[in-house]
Amino acid sequence: MNTPATPDQPLSGRVAVVTGASSGIGEATAERLAAMGARVAVLARRAERLDSLVERIGQKGGRALAIAVDVTDVAAVQSAADRVTDDFGDADLLVNNAGVMLPAPIEERATDQWQQQVDLNITGLMNVIGVFTPQLVKAAQERGVADLVNMSSIAAQNIFPNFAVYSGTKAFVTHLSRHLRVELGPKKVRVSALEPGIVGTELQNHVTDEGALQWLADSKESGMEWLTPQDIADVVGYLTALPSRVNLQQVTIMPTAQPS
Repeated sequence: MNTPATPDQPLSGRVAVVTGASSGIGEATAERLAAMGARVAVLARRAERLDSLVERIGQKGGRALAIAVDVTDVAAVQSAADRVTDDFGDADLLVNNAGVMLPAPIEERATDQWQQQVDLNITGLMNVIGVFTPQLVKAAQERGVADLVNMSSIAAQNIFPNFAVYSGTKAFVTHLSRHLRVELGPKKVRVSALEPGIVGTELQNHVTDEGALQWLADSKESGMEWLTPQDIADVVGYLTALPSRVNLQQVTIMPTAQPS
């Protein structure tokens, strides 16, 4: 039986799935949703990190389930979805957060990096959406609301040198989300695209392009305070706890001092 929502735990009774949950925004979001009362399935490739996250959530009185999975493997994603249903019931809150950022000048023809970004940021995202959407639709009909939250980036809107492929994948995420909102909204599934500016996560650790690294370093040296993963997690918690009639379609979240 689902526990009724309360002001302190507005997501009680809900079943959340968070991808890319082994660090950064995904990790913080899983902890935030659990603190708000949701049962949370955390998905990522690093099993040990997920186990540690589940333990922390449990110590704070929450319930979480760790599922080690590569979202580019659609069969593995389907298996993960089946396990969520078996353990928690159908998911009614999905946060698509898994992604990678690998900027490079287009003339370098870093085709392996291009493919990696397309595979994870687009194909992996679509695998998760395709597998979990039936659960979201079913849960929305039974419970009155479900949420699909896709993690995009300010790069979907703005121009950053050497970020063309990454920015293209995030533009896909934002535009896809608009279309899915029209398609799924009448079925009581809210769709939101979040577009953060610079967030201090492991994402920057994968960057090797000197120009991008210099840009990131300059932003730090200028004294600009980056967003934290907890900032984004708080926004996810806020928008998923809103009354079912309210859908924040697209949210841009910027460091106060970041110009673009």
